[in-house]
Amino acid sequence: MAEDYEQHQMVPKETAIQALNTIIQLHFEKILEKKRAVDQQKKELWRLFQLFFLFLALVLAAQVQSPRLQCRHCWVPIGLLSLSHLIFYVSVAQTLRCINGFKYQRRCHKLTLALATDRLKHLKMMAPAGAGAVTGGDILIGEDTYDLEIHYQEPPESYFAKFKRNWALHFGFLILTYAFMVSSSVVLLCF
Repeated sequence: MAEDYEQHQMVPKETAIQALNTIIQLHFEKILEKKRAVDQQKKELWRLFQLFFLFLALVLAAQVQSPRLQCRHCWVPIGLLSLSHLIFYVSVAQTLRCINGFKYQRRCHKLTLALATDRLKHLKMMAPAGAGAVTGGDILIGEDTYDLEIHYQEPPESYFAKFKRNWALHFGFLILTYAFMVSSSVVLLCF
């Protein structure tokens, strides 16, 4: 008898609507919060790129201006470039990991918001006394009637392909930059 009560409960329609509105408001705020976090991380990523390219320009200018550096010294700027690229790669990887994490969380909140909004729409469209599920403004909650519980939604596995492409583009660009800087150093110092 207690199990029947737990599975089938009468809830006032206004209470159900208020609960769904609260869920919708919470997930909407979370979406905005994650959007701001992504924007902040993107600004940080651009700042990292600007500082890094400024550093690369200084190294290249120093190589061009230095009359003492010769081909036998080319390991010094290449070592410096390798170390700076490694540090930069780690920084970019950490920032991209944060961006992708926030984007994933934002997508989860969007999916949950969509589900809650859909349930609210169906609840509002229910007739006040229809098919035994709603009686006198109360809603019968249970397995066979209307379920108000909104579970946190997650995107399908195919959603992760977007993040892999993002990583590949950033690191492909960084590898090309590294190859360009090393070859430039060799050409400047040895030819």
